[in-house]
Amino acid sequence: MANVLLIEPDAVLARTYMQALQHAGHTVACAHDAQGAISASDETQPDIVVLELQMATHNGIEFLHEFRSYPEWQQIPVLVNTNIPPTTMIAAKAVLARDLGVVQCLYKPRTSLEQLLRVVKQQVNAA
Repeated sequence: MANVLLIEPDAVLARTYMQALQHAGHTVACAHDAQGAISASDETQPDIVVLELQMATHNGIEFLHEFRSYPEWQQIPVLVNTNIPPTTMIAAKAVLARDLGVVQCLYKPRTSLEQLLRVVKQQVNAA
């Protein structure tokens, strides 16, 4: 399947997502912050990134700017899976897609594990 970089600051959610992704056949590297995610990207060469935008210290947008500054990571699809309400994300979605390569934004409270796995599979197959 795919090498997934999961960036999730909540330890319980990270464990849940990681187990579901692994059960679906993916190899998963997990980071809880932006700096850890950059290091994990170096080590694992992800095929897709699943990203929570809300993190302590550096947020997901800052991570994306740094991530996209490396030529080898510019084409890797990024799936945002966030607690930020869709109404707040309306204006940001276009910028995230156009400038930072975000392929889709999911709202955690309304996204099941099955939906998350389906979107990951779709994006990996499309890449």
